[in-house]
Amino acid sequence: MDCDTCAYYEYDEEDESYSCSVNLDEDEMYHFLTRRSKKCPYWRSDDEYGVVRHQI
Repeated sequence: MDCDTCAYYEYDEEDESYSCSVNLDEDEMYHFLTRRSKKCPYWRSDDEYGVVRHQI
């Protein structure tokens, strides 16, 4: 799972950069930064047609 394909990875025109828009509280941020797994638990597919393909 890559940030480039995540629905939360958004472009900020003011900063001219991409960033993750997931809102984490202090505890969630701590667990996110100290996790042992390389997989992001907040990753969500940015594929709008995924649901449609699943229904076919």
